Amino acid sequence: MLEIVEEKTMGKQVEVRLKLKEILERRGMTQKELAEMTGLREATISELANNTRNVYNKNHLAILIKALNVQNLDELMELRIYESNL
Repeated sequence: MLEIVEEKTMGKQVEVRLKLKEILERRGMTQKELAEMTGLREATISELANNTRNVYNKNHLAILIKALNVQNLDELMELRIYESNL
């Protein structure tokens, strides 16, 4: 498992999010279709697409990368760094 959570360190807030929903919309594909294509549960696809998971399974990410023919990791994931108010 790969744990990716919002982290507040050294005055910065770091967020990693999947861009799965955007990819599916661009391709005219539903979450159900992706679940059928990958063998992942529809609930898993939904959680990933809605960025409600705090931990990502590396095998799931590899399956998505292969199924969606992702060439660069930044096509699937986005790193955001903000100044923290804390």
